[in-house]
This record gives sequence, structure tokens and C-alpha cells, in this order.
Amino acid sequence: MSGSPAGAHTSSGGASLPPLTDGPHRKRLGVVALIATFGGLLFGYDTGVANGAERPLQAEMGFDTIQIGIVISSLIFAAAIGAMIGGRLADQIGRRRTIIALSVMFFAGTLLVITSPGGPEHGTHTTLGFSLLVLGRIVLGLAVGGASTVVPIYLAELAPYEIRGSLSGRNELAIVIGQLAAFVVNAIIAALWGHHDGVWRIMFSICAIPAIFLFIGMLRMPESPRWLIEKGRGEEALRVLKTVRSNERAEAEFGEIEQVAVEEKRNDSRALGIRAVLSNKHLLLILVIACGLGIAQQFTGVNAIMYYGQRMLAESGFSEDMIGWVNIAPGVIAVIGGTIALFMMDRVNRRTNFLWGYGLTAVSHVLIAVSMILLFPEGNPIRPWAFLVLIVIMIGSIQLFLNIATWVYLSEIFPLHMRGVGMGVSVFVLWVANGVLALLVPSIVGAIGMGLFVVFAIVNAIAFLFVLKFVPETRGRTLEELEEDVTTGAIHLS
Repeated sequence: MSGSPAGAHTSSGGASLPPLTDGPHRKRLGVVALIATFGGLLFGYDTGVANGAERPLQAEMGFDTIQIGIVISSLIFAAAIGAMIGGRLADQIGRRRTIIALSVMFFAGTLLVITSPGGPEHGTHTTLGFSLLVLGRIVLGLAVGGASTVVPIYLAELAPYEIRGSLSGRNELAIVIGQLAAFVVNAIIAALWGHHDGVWRIMFSICAIPAIFLFIGMLRMPESPRWLIEKGRGEEALRVLKTVRSNERAEAEFGEIEQVAVEEKRNDSRALGIRAVLSNKHLLLILVIACGLGIAQQFTGVNAIMYYGQRMLAESGFSEDMIGWVNIAPGVIAVIGGTIALFMMDRVNRRTNFLWGYGLTAVSHVLIAVSMILLFPEGNPIRPWAFLVLIVIMIGSIQLFLNIATWVYLSEIFPLHMRGVGMGVSVFVLWVANGVLALLVPSIVGAIGMGLFVVFAIVNAIAFLFVLKFVPETRGRTLEELEEDVTTGAIHLS
């Protein structure tokens, strides 16, 4: 199942479109992408902030290991639900309105977290404080999950196929920028006010700032033209396309999208929703493949580092004074790798990225396990630095080849009539896998220490074989061409 080369098409759609041109429409498209990716920035900050806040939160509130695991993982499990709801909601009320609603949820969730009662003045945590803290994390999780589904769809549907990978991939880059920002802000806040009670509240409060920017910005952004066409609002869709394309390209692309929408209506595909997936073996197979990629991405181990990096750095042997600062290194390499990945996204096939990514990640986990368990036992001064270097290599491999490629792939592989549902289901599965890890990592590290990386190595080797056998190529095709090939099963023959 080798991928088709860039520019190859199985139908005449992409090949017959006028070429992209520069002009105000390209700048407008860039502004739309910038505003929408504040959703990714919030995704990254709200998941990354726990990395530095969870230990002072646990100490101040008097939580045991299970309770802090519940607080951290509640966001992740809620994100799984948010992904499902967000996808369905985006199909019903539109991508733009859904993102606006999510920005309000980001703000409300932050307020619940930072105002939850507890701490020394209450004799550690109260039942109400714990409940409000978890509720706030759940609201944030619903918003994070919704954003992880809807923002990539929104960007993919607005992007020309030639630059769909790099434009859609900006959301994943925004996620790791958000995580890096959380690491840096946490380190600064800890250095300035770490000796004060409630320092974790300050860390969480920063989440409200990008939520405000997302809300204000999206009020001025257009709706997805593909969603408008699906809802029978063709004139409005053409007006939107003309703001982000040249007039000639907009009209040609509008005709192609409208033709597919008419064929869907003729076949009653639009009315079937999830039933369309279950009644078509080709759609069901693509959904299973997408879910498999979502699970595989989580078991790269990236979020074990992004959520519990400071805990694992302490396990490797770093002192308390250094943990906050060296924890920034994985965030920096994630941003660097993501930036390079954006450049590669429209030049390198998705399958090639996946194979290199899972191969290098599996090797990284083997090296970490061997180094930590056999070569550098506890007390060896080289141990913490060896761990940091290998973690940076691992995160770099994941971010360079896997994270952006996975989110782009999920946003483009599903046909229009099931895009919200398909993306919602696959991201739901992704978040459930994420939540299981978030809940169990503290206990696993406490039980087997660095043996955790042996498990990750095995799973990543399996993921490599999964991609090699089952995952088809998507680069170099319009969304309409992919829709035809996925629905008929032809995508597995290319």
C-alpha cells in the first residue's frame, strides 16, 4: 500500500483546479488559521499546565496519588466526550459557532478551577473544593476535546489541497507552543511565587487569556464553505471561498464541492450519519484505521512526559531546584520539531512520516529503558542528564514525524457527510487512551519506575507494523477525491 506521489490524483478534480496565487486572499487565509489555532494553543496550555501545577496542587490540597490522578485525568476523559459532542455539534450548527462556544467553556472551566476552595486556610482540601476542581477540569476537558475535533476540521475544509497539510498542521504546532508556554510560565511563576500558597492557581489562571482572544477573534471569522454547501447555503459558501482564494480558483473549487454534495444528497448519504459508516465496509475500515492511529499516537509516551514530566525528571535524579527549568527542554524540542514538520507536511507522504516516527520512537524507548535500568542506576550522576537527552530525542521524533501528521490525517480522511462523526469517534478513542495513561502513569512509575518505557517500546513497534499493513496515503488529493476513494475503497489500492 505505497502512497501516491504528491500531485497524483485518482480523479480529475484536483488536477483541473486553477493554481494557487498570491494576494490578499492568502493573507486572509493566514489570519483565519491564526485565530482558529488559538483553540490549539488552549488545548496545549490546559494540558501542559498540569505538568508544573500538579505537585504544588497535591501538596497544598493534601491529595493522595489517586486523587491527583483523578484531578489530572478528569480533563482527559472529559476531552473524549467533548470530541464526540464537538464533532456532532459542528455538523449541526457549524464549525465557527462551535469554536465560539468552546472558547466560552475554556473561560468558565478556568474560573471553576482557580476559585475552588481548599488549601491551608481550609485545612487542606474540602469536599466542595475537590468537587469544583474536578468539575472545572471536566469543563476544560470538554472544551479541549471539542477543539481537538473541530479546529482541525475547520482548517482542513478552508485549506487548498496543495497546502492542506501545513495549514491544518498549524493547530498541532499551536498545541505544543501552548504546552511550551505552560512549562515556561510555570517555571517563572514557581521561581517568583513558589513559596506562596496557591501558586498553582496562578498557573491555571493564565488559561483564561487565550480563551478571550479566541472568542473575540472567531466572531469575525467565516464559516467553513464546505459545511455551508452541505447545508444548502451555496451563495454564502462562494462568498467565503472568494475571501480565501482567487475568484477563478474559488468558482472552480465551489463547483467541485457542490457536485459532491449533490451526489451525496442523491444517495441520501447525508441523512445517514453513523449508520452510513456501519453500512459501508470501506467507511467502517477507515474509521477503525483512524481509531488505531489515535491510540498509537497516545502510546508514543509523549503525554506521559507532557503531563508528568517533572515527576519523571525527579524519578531520574534531578534536584527540585532544577526540575522546573530542565522540564522546558522537551517543550522547546517539540516546537522545533513541529515547525520543521509543518515544512515537511506538504512534501513528504503521511505514511512515510508515520513509519519513521514509530520506528524512531520505539528505538528511543528501548534506549531509555536500557540506560535507566542497566547502564545508569540510581545515584549515578550521569543518569538524569542521559534521561533528559533521550527524552528530548524521543519528543523530537514524535513531534517531527507523528503528532502533526496524525491530526492532519484524521482531519482529511473522512468524507464530508461523516467528517464530524468520524473525527469525533476517532478522537474520542484517542482521548480515552490518553486518559488511561494520565490516570495510571503516577501509579505505574511508582511501581516499576523506568520500566514504563519497555511497554511503550513494544506498543510503538506494533504501531509501525499497523501503519505498514493498513494505513493508506492521503497526501496530494483534494478532500473531494479522498471522499470518492474512501467511500469506494479505492484508496486502499493506490
